[in-house]
Amino acid sequence: MFKLVRSQKQTLKLPLKLAHPEAVKYIDPQIRLAQRAGKMKKEYTLSMIMNKAVEKIRNYVEEPIEAVFTDATYGKFERGEALDRITEGVRVKIEEEFDEECLKVLQKVVDNIRKQVVRKRIIEKGLRVDGRKLDEVRPLYCESGTYPILHGSSIFSRGDTQVLCTVTIGAPGDAQKLDSLVGPPTKRFMLHYSFPPFCINEVGKRVGLNRREVGHGTLAEKALLAVLPPEDDFKYTVRINSEVMSSDGSTSMATVCGGSMALMDAGIPVREHVAGLSVGLVCEVDPTTGIVKDYRILTDILGLEDHLGDMDFKIAGTKNGITAIQLDIKPAGIPLNIICECLGVARKGRIQILDRMEEEISAPRSMNDGNAPRLATMKLDEESLRRLLGPLGLHRKKIEKETGARIAVSDGIVTIVAKNHIIMEKAQQKVDFLVGREIQVGRIYKGIVSSIKEYGAFVELNGGQQGLLHISELSHELPSKVSDAVSVGQELSVMCIGQDVRGNIKLSLKATLPLRGSINLSAGSSDVSFCAEGGNLNVSKTETDIENAAYSTPSIIIRSAAECETQDGAKTWNSTEKTSRKSLPKPYNPVSSQSGTVGFGRFNSNVSPEQKAANLLRMAHIKKERDSISVDVYKQESEECTSKYKTKSSGMANHQNNSLKLGDEVTAKIYQIRTHGLVLEVGGGLRGMYKFEANGRKDFEVGEMILAKCSSFSDKGIPVFSLFEDKS
Repeated sequence: MFKLVRSQKQTLKLPLKLAHPEAVKYIDPQIRLAQRAGKMKKEYTLSMIMNKAVEKIRNYVEEPIEAVFTDATYGKFERGEALDRITEGVRVKIEEEFDEECLKVLQKVVDNIRKQVVRKRIIEKGLRVDGRKLDEVRPLYCESGTYPILHGSSIFSRGDTQVLCTVTIGAPGDAQKLDSLVGPPTKRFMLHYSFPPFCINEVGKRVGLNRREVGHGTLAEKALLAVLPPEDDFKYTVRINSEVMSSDGSTSMATVCGGSMALMDAGIPVREHVAGLSVGLVCEVDPTTGIVKDYRILTDILGLEDHLGDMDFKIAGTKNGITAIQLDIKPAGIPLNIICECLGVARKGRIQILDRMEEEISAPRSMNDGNAPRLATMKLDEESLRRLLGPLGLHRKKIEKETGARIAVSDGIVTIVAKNHIIMEKAQQKVDFLVGREIQVGRIYKGIVSSIKEYGAFVELNGGQQGLLHISELSHELPSKVSDAVSVGQELSVMCIGQDVRGNIKLSLKATLPLRGSINLSAGSSDVSFCAEGGNLNVSKTETDIENAAYSTPSIIIRSAAECETQDGAKTWNSTEKTSRKSLPKPYNPVSSQSGTVGFGRFNSNVSPEQKAANLLRMAHIKKERDSISVDVYKQESEECTSKYKTKSSGMANHQNNSLKLGDEVTAKIYQIRTHGLVLEVGGGLRGMYKFEANGRKDFEVGEMILAKCSSFSDKGIPVFSLFEDKS
């Protein structure tokens, strides 16, 4: 067996013709060496068969055998059963005649007659056992992605020969280790060929690989190795397992075809498809001179044609060349011109098979679409490797245990292998956090708040690096305190916005948050009512003036007439109910100077009358529902909310710092929502905390009133509450 990489037919003829006379020179030295150091061959006595017995058996079996070989409807097993019935029928007749001599040679003579009938039909009539022409390929069936759960799979059938190929992709560390004095120490591409007994309708015990399975697997492996990407571009370890489901000749070449489709189904970027088939030969040789008088070349031979023919020439390759060949012959020698002719016949059949394979799958699939593992590599220096591995590899083992990924280190190169992209992202984040990467301006990183100061918070990034998150960069609205926005131990996604003169990292949280949207205004009626401390005013302006003033900042306070009356009527109630409203949720109020809208205020004396009029027109079309809560409705809702959460005189009352005790039940207002719990306000300036329970409620809102019970105090004297329901 030998391999030729991407060799053309015409190019291959030249080295064959050149190598033949050189190979002949080594025959005589081999014969002399065998005579001096070899063992003498054992002499065998030829068993002679009487012509009378041969002719008698021929008369019984020749016509029935020829009828079986003429019927193309027979399959492999049906044809074999029909031939066995013929032999048994003749055996019964001979036993009735008590011809012991014919019984002894019956099986040998029948096998010889079968061979003569098949070869005669091929040489004289050009007809094969299954009715095909000499250069015709058996019917093909291709299927890729047979088992989606696997990395890659395919089924290839050619006549009664069928193979199932599966592909498994692994990490570089999964490569096979070779114990050899020469050659590479590892093997990253493996093909295992299996020929179970059931594929030929037999029941047998599998005790391990035999020589035939090893040889066929090696041939198919070399045929596919030529189209695999280089190891520098594709670092995965690949294993193909070929299971022969049914055998009727050329299962090794069917493995090549099925393996090529399975590789593409797995997303491995092979250069192109590889296909193979076996070419047979039936020839007539002059017994006196040994010269071939006549011959026929057969394309895609059956198992029976392999058994009764003279040659089994396996040729695998692509449309552009040959990747592997193997030649088995029975005569003493075959002329070189016949071998070269077989290459052209094989290419014609190979192109037909490749076209059918490309109809099923013509290009490698994306590895991200299937279940193939993910692989990432990075080169680290010694210090980074030390931080990644940790003492006795503790850090690496911890990452593997938490994520399920595998990490291998070799010559400063770290390889991460994960089952899917989610596990890969988790593993890379943990590796980056331990090792540390260069922080780039404009990129977003995940970090943990390590400490909080008055001017901002320090966030620990990957590799132990720290950056400053200034209070002005916490949100689009400046918080009163840093602790109101973030807490120690909280995980944030922050953007690097630069470095100061000392190289300290500047971070921003608001750069990752969306901006608040502005209100879209549309033209409407030009007559509006204006309410301010100065009184009422009716203004009329054109659309051009509205557009010109669209980008000016509103400097007056606009409400409809009804809203003005509501505002005036609510002044007295606001002053008398100020204390009670502090403990209630705030009503919806879209008027906020920070969000770009206009609320109640005074005139700006520096604004021109034209700008005032434009502002009046621009703001007059804001929908009334933005602030449609009337005073009466608000008072009603406030009374209902107060009565609902009013504490009982028996156990619940407003507490001061010095009066709150364990077991006290109070009505608390949610002051702030944190990552792991709530900050509660119970009155009198007293605040406590509530930690979220594992399976408890978490959908709270700021300002919501809840029933809480003092369960403990922290080390700093802060009350810790738990929730309870009012069952009365």
